[in-house]
Order: sequence, then C-alpha cells, then structure tokens
Amino acid sequence: MENGKRKNGFFQKFLDFVEWLGNKLPHPVTLFAILAGLTLIGSWIFSALEVSVEHPGEEGTVAVTNLLSAEGINYIFLNMTDNFINFAPLGVVLVTMLGIGVAEHSGLISAALRGFVLSIPKSLITGGLVFAGIMSSLASDAGYVVLPPLGAVIYLALGRHPLAGLAAAFAGVSAGFSANLFLSGTDAMLAELSTAAAATIDPAYAETMNVAMNWYFIAVSVFVLTLVGWFVSDKIVEPRLGKFTLGAGVDTDEEEEDYMAPLTKLEKRGLLLAFISVIIGLILAASLVAFPASPMRGDEGSYLDTIIQSPFMNALVPIIAILFFIPGLVYGIVTRSIKNDKDVANQMTKTMAGMGMFIVLAFTAGQFVAYFNESNLGLVIGVYGADLLENMNLTGIPLIVGFVLVTAFINLFVGSASAKWAMMAPIFIPIMMQLGYSPELTTMAYRVADSSTNIITPLMTYFAIIIAFAQKYDRNIGIGTLISVMLPYSIFFLVVWSLMLIVWMLTGLPLGPNAPIHYPG
Repeated sequence: MENGKRKNGFFQKFLDFVEWLGNKLPHPVTLFAILAGLTLIGSWIFSALEVSVEHPGEEGTVAVTNLLSAEGINYIFLNMTDNFINFAPLGVVLVTMLGIGVAEHSGLISAALRGFVLSIPKSLITGGLVFAGIMSSLASDAGYVVLPPLGAVIYLALGRHPLAGLAAAFAGVSAGFSANLFLSGTDAMLAELSTAAAATIDPAYAETMNVAMNWYFIAVSVFVLTLVGWFVSDKIVEPRLGKFTLGAGVDTDEEEEDYMAPLTKLEKRGLLLAFISVIIGLILAASLVAFPASPMRGDEGSYLDTIIQSPFMNALVPIIAILFFIPGLVYGIVTRSIKNDKDVANQMTKTMAGMGMFIVLAFTAGQFVAYFNESNLGLVIGVYGADLLENMNLTGIPLIVGFVLVTAFINLFVGSASAKWAMMAPIFIPIMMQLGYSPELTTMAYRVADSSTNIITPLMTYFAIIIAFAQKYDRNIGIGTLISVMLPYSIFFLVVWSLMLIVWMLTGLPLGPNAPIHYPG
C-alpha cells in the first residue's frame, strides 16, 4: 500500500495514531493467542476475588469461572478441537468459498465485474457497494464472505485502492447489519427476546408485539446509512489510503487481468447462460419455502413468520454456495475454462489453498472466543455496564443516548448480537418500560449501537476473515490498519444513526406496525 498526499488535520492524525498503535500489536494469530492467555489469567484473578453478578435472565448469580483450575484445564484440552471446529465463521466461510471459488476461477466473477464496471456510472459504485452490503443481512452472515472481496476487486479494476472497496462493503455488511428494506432472521430473533422480556412487566402488551416492530425505522435507515457510508468512503477513507500500487506486497492474480477490456462474444454468451441458471436457481430456491407444502417452510405463525422463522433461512449459506457454484460451472463450460470434473476440483482446491491464513486465524480466535464465553467474563462486563447506566438516573433522550453508548461499548467485548441481547433485554426493557419507553424503542436503540461498533472490534467473529481478505493486497496489514480504516465509518454511523433515532422519537412516528415510541402502560 502506498499512500499519496493527504491533509494532516486532527482527525487524520488521530487515525494515523490509531493505525500506528494498533500495528504495534503482534500478528493477528499471535494476538488472539495472547488474548486467550490473558482470558485464562483474568478468569483466575476474578474468580479468586469471587466476582459474581445476578443473572439478568434467570434466577441466581453467575460467578467468573476459573479456567486455570483442574476442571478448567481439562476444559481447555478436551475442547481445543471443538473450539476450532465450532468457531462460527469457519464453516460459513469455507462452504461459501467453495461455491464462490468455482465462480471466480472459471472467470465468471471477473467477466461479470468487467461488465458491471464498464456499464455503471463510476460515481455510483461506492454507494452501490454500501447499499449491497446493508441489504446482504438478508443472507445472514454470508455477506461478510461475498461482498468485501468483491468490493476490493471492483475498486482494483477501476484503478482505485482495493482496501477502500473492501472497507465500503464491510461497513455496509457489518455496521449496517440491522438496517434492511425487508425483514430477516435477525428481526425474528431480536423480537422473540424482546417480547419475552416485555412479558415480565406486561404480558398483555407483549402479546401485541410482532416481528416487524422496527421495520419502518430500519427501512429508512438503509438510505440514510448508504449516504453516510458513501460520504465516509469517498471523503475520508479513500483519500487517506492514497494511491494503490501493485507490487511485491500483493498476493493476487488481478494484476495479470485487464479488467477494462471489453467482453468477448464467448464471455457474453457465458454470462447470459450463467444469468439464466441463476434465475432458475432462485426459482428453485424460492420453491423450497414459498408454498404451504414447501419442505423448508416454517410451521407456525403468519405467512411472513413461516418464511423468516424457517429451516430455509438457517440454510442460506449452502444455498448461496450452490447459487454461485452452478452459474460458475455453466460459465466455465461455455467458455471452456472448465473441461471436466478435474478442473472443478482443482478450482475448489485452489480456493481452499488461499484460505490457509484464515484457517490458522480461526484456530487461535476460536480458542479465545470460547474461553471468554466459558469464563463468564462477557456476562459480568455486560451486567456491570447495565448497572452503570441504571445508576446514572438519566431520562428522556439522554437515557437513550446513554443506553446506545453503553451497548456500543459492551459490543467491543461481546460480539454475538443474540447472546448480548439475551443478556441485556431482561435488564433494560423492563427499566425502559417503567420509564415510559416501549420495548420496540429499546430494541431499536440496541440495534443501532450493536451494529455501529461491529467493524472496530477484533472480537467480532468475522474480523479475522476481513484481515485475511485485506492481506491479499497488503501482506503487512495489521489490526491497527484495519481499525483505523473502519473507525470513521463506526463514528459516523453511530452518530448519524443515533441522531436519526432521536428525531424519530421527537416526531413520535411508530417504529413499525403497532410499534409506538412510548409504552402506554
């Protein structure tokens, strides 16, 4: 990476300091190993101090578990393999990349990107990437695997810095995870937890809550965050990165490809037939869930619930992998880049070979995440954060802002949105209801904070894969560089999204169908 000239204002100097400080950290593989070791030591210290908290969702207390006790040491060794295998992104990434690998190495993605780059106005590409990233939450976590590397390749094709394209897509996918024009599994999961928490105060009100309770707000958020991400990308991030020059630090074949070359007749024919195969694949995929007799349809609730809360939504990763594999195969056969089954196997193997760094990262990161959860340190941090907010005696807008900031801070330590809300909802929803604010508002405030700081915490489960993607263009990139690149998105998303929520509160508009701002009880 080679930086051009840029303004050295206070904010840029601050980002330079963040990058410098972060890059003093060890290699990500080593860092996760160190964090795992510190977690073990911390569990021993806080267990010896008998630190415990009242469990927010169940009766009784939860103490910090000493992982250096005899039982803890047995846990470390007996679960080391499972901690690696069960590391959340590992299976998602590898399965998805099998399908993407065929589409990539057959030439489909290259040709499609060239067609896209040559047809779309260059000024709209950044906004399109951010928008696509935000909308990708429909496919659960698959957007983390698909869009950031595609964003990097598109920018490289345009002669722009590939890390700026990766950052724009990553910001949309992760920082905008809770915004969408449609409802997704995230809405169902959070609504279920919020409804259960509200029922402890007012069971009758809880019965009126629904999965679309934040729909109006998150739909408008898509356009707001797209504009914010677009602005940050073009005005802050890309100028700071400067000009990108292909060199020894780049581990990619893209420098050998002329992305601006017009498509040949054979490539156009391959793209047409691949597109037709995608349409057929989408129709077949929809048939798995769209009809009453569909095999992957949910069992209970409204028509919408039977789709959102269905086996189909839980199976999106292999479905997406297949939807990449089939058109890649079709394109390869048409253009003769795939002549037999050996070519397909070789393309998949090549893709997996390129995932070596991520697999190593997954091992140490998986140990750290597992130790942190097993020790109960995340739960203890969350409860103490909740107590801090409750003891501030805030009301009105300051209360909501305080809740957003506390949640954003907790998100740096507890990455899972479902685990965190399962911990926080039983605490904060009753508090907010007693202060006159609806569970729907509390849930939306949580979503704003939870999404905005995802991109700056190494504890976010997909942080390791983003580093692996970035190192394809700069082998020396570290955690500090990635955090400094993503920090402007995090700040702007958090500030603008919070202001949007405040304005929404002041207008009194419902957050979704039958979802008021104020609790009427």
